[in-house]
Amino acid sequence: MPILKRPDAEIHYDERGPVSGTGHAILLFAPGGMRSAAAQWAAAPGQPPKSWNDWPTVLSENYRVVTMDQRNAGSSVGAIEADHGWDTLADDQLSLMDHLGIDRFHVLGGCIGSTYCLKMAERAPDRVTAMVLQNPIGLNPERPTNFPEHFAGWVEELMAARDDLDADAVESFGRNLWDGDFVFGVSRDFVSSCRIPAIVLPGNDISHPAVIGQEVADLLPNAEFLKDWKGPDHIEEQLARVTGFLAKHTP
Repeated sequence: MPILKRPDAEIHYDERGPVSGTGHAILLFAPGGMRSAAAQWAAAPGQPPKSWNDWPTVLSENYRVVTMDQRNAGSSVGAIEADHGWDTLADDQLSLMDHLGIDRFHVLGGCIGSTYCLKMAERAPDRVTAMVLQNPIGLNPERPTNFPEHFAGWVEELMAARDDLDADAVESFGRNLWDGDFVFGVSRDFVSSCRIPAIVLPGNDISHPAVIGQEVADLLPNAEFLKDWKGPDHIEEQLARVTGFLAKHTP
């Protein structure tokens, strides 16, 4: 994977499809929580298939597809400071698109990637042309400690592998990420004011509460909603709806 070198990070990324500029770009944010890396889109050898399409592969037929390992996920590595949070990650993402010379683009995110999409819409509303929000994460009223617990497990792994990180800074970073009562990265007021076209594919489990997916769809002024989309029984409809939506909103 090529590497984007930032002042405090190295971000690994990849491109597929027509890179000559003839295809509209789409930036994919992989699922996996803090382990959001491009490899998460496809099932590993010997593992059961994912409940979604292999978006980097299928979308590269018509789009310039950009995938990335988020800071400190996959092969990417970077600093963690006490004031880091969602904006830090958005800075990496926008810097990558600047590096590639891509001005306007669709975004598609799974799991934590849905929050990245919404944050990107907040940070760069004139650049994001459409959003696909698959399995949006958010505060689960039945398990409010879910994401801090997952974060703690990720921190344990990271701190064991690196001796350059400050434990207090990492703890502060976690609070900046998870001290929210909605999708964590943006507010309800922003979502209700965001007019970028979107399609919401809601989740139905602890990390991706159905209530969050429904609320995001209800708040977004220009949202489509596909309730039944997971698994082999819905994979073709999922593909048709998402690709149709993206085509409709491609400049």
